Amino acid sequence: MSPAGSAASDAGLRPRILLVLAVSLDGRLAPAGGGAAQLGGAGDRRALEEALVWADGCLIGAETLRLHGSTCLIRQADLQERRQREGRSAQPWALAVSRSGQFDPLLPFFSQPLRRGLLAPAGAGSSPPAGFDRLWALPPGDPGVAGLPVDLSQAPQGSRGWAALLAQLAAEGLARLLLLGGARLAASLLALDLVDGLQLTLVPRLLGGAHSWLPATPLPAPGSWELQESRPLGQGELLLRYCRPGQLPPWKLSPDNSALVTSPQSIPPWNSLPWQAP
Repeated sequence: MSPAGSAASDAGLRPRILLVLAVSLDGRLAPAGGGAAQLGGAGDRRALEEALVWADGCLIGAETLRLHGSTCLIRQADLQERRQREGRSAQPWALAVSRSGQFDPLLPFFSQPLRRGLLAPAGAGSSPPAGFDRLWALPPGDPGVAGLPVDLSQAPQGSRGWAALLAQLAAEGLARLLLLGGARLAASLLALDLVDGLQLTLVPRLLGGAHSWLPATPLPAPGSWELQESRPLGQGELLLRYCRPGQLPPWKLSPDNSALVTSPQSIPPWNSLPWQAP
């Protein structure tokens, strides 16, 4: 662990978490019949890859990973080059969140060119299962684990468990995380007030059914969000970015969670920032 990472952990800092989803106009992630979502066109894909450039790691719920079979990769050459210029790995870590830690070893996920981590309750094992490079443990019985709906009466306990794990991730260099679903994992972290930003692509489709991007479970403190950006992506799609009132958007924070330097000499061109590229 680096001294900077240790300091971040000691100060109780945690990664900034940005939820990234493409949803239908009626807030659905998938058709009424279920299955892997196929939402978003070329503009949404670009916005997603820009977010991946920003991220150190991506949180993925177990059921979402099993449905899709793989995670998202940075494929566009200019975005790959951007990470290389910054001295970072070609792809962010993929962090699967699972109660059992059991996955089909034939999933394409396990042949993708990236580092894989597993987040599972303590007791799932002391070493990473086959196919994973790293295992991080949550306290047993934590209501916010594994993407399960949080017992709202126990939310403070869940918050402590997740907060400890997130501080450990930050200390190990995973200071900026994308949350790629699924709905139960997103609901868990939103209920624990651990999500700092929302990046939603509205896709011009109406799907109906029960597969909303959040389960029909009340959040303990719904709160409000401030719109930071809205941008057409083409094909009728609209990108929306929100953050908590009074907070800097997570994509405008440096890896140690401090505000980015904003002297005129240090500000990159408007369209060179990963969240502002055309």
